[in-house]
Amino acid sequence: MTRILLVPGSTRDESLHTAALRTAARFAPEGISATFYTGLRALPAFVPGEQRPPASVTELREAVHAADAVLFSTPEYAGSLPGSLKNLLDWLVDGGDLQAKPVAWLSVAPAGQDDGARETLETVLGHASARLLRAACIRLPLTQAAVDLSGMITDPQLHQALQDMVHALVRVLTMSDGSAQPSWTAVSSVYPVISPQSAPRSHAYPAAGRHPGGPRAQPPGPQGPAVRRPWGPPRFPGDGGPWGS
Repeated sequence: MTRILLVPGSTRDESLHTAALRTAARFAPEGISATFYTGLRALPAFVPGEQRPPASVTELREAVHAADAVLFSTPEYAGSLPGSLKNLLDWLVDGGDLQAKPVAWLSVAPAGQDDGARETLETVLGHASARLLRAACIRLPLTQAAVDLSGMITDPQLHQALQDMVHALVRVLTMSDGSAQPSWTAVSSVYPVISPQSAPRSHAYPAAGRHPGGPRAQPPGPQGPAVRRPWGPPRFPGDGGPWGS
């Protein structure tokens, strides 16, 4: 029995990310135990070097240790991770709980709308010495219409797509090297929606000063050319507000 811990980044019950993981846990394929983590709100603020961590932190660490892999799904808040998820990760980094632990992420946002959160998540997981399974990192864009009043995904095809996602993660666990780039269109038998442009932009553009044409130009966004701003990264037309789901 393969055990996967599903960790949402949102504290909002109606979040698409939470709904996706909750549904994945309920409809997990046979032979796979998928546990949905529900303790995000209960975690206290991180205290470095805490000798006697609270019970909620101990329970989190035990759940991580018992899992064969951890799957994260998080919205983007103000260009980065939600504070609640960063707090959870700080507790795990401090305890060394993610060292060599296979991890992956599931995105339910359209390409280009959660790059800051995903890149920050990968950075923190790197500091934790986790084993990022890139071939199991999957994007499955959803809309609020796909979620019913109980917070579950209702579309049977999306159920199948989530099952395919869990199967993909388990397959990668058995591979000798889980760092290969994702093969997006092979992820789901019913919902092949991802294009390679969702890969981190840092891999597609050389560093500033090394571009053959001079300083690096801002890459085009998935929804049109980037708009320069006097602070922070470029914002793409249609990105919407600073808060995700």
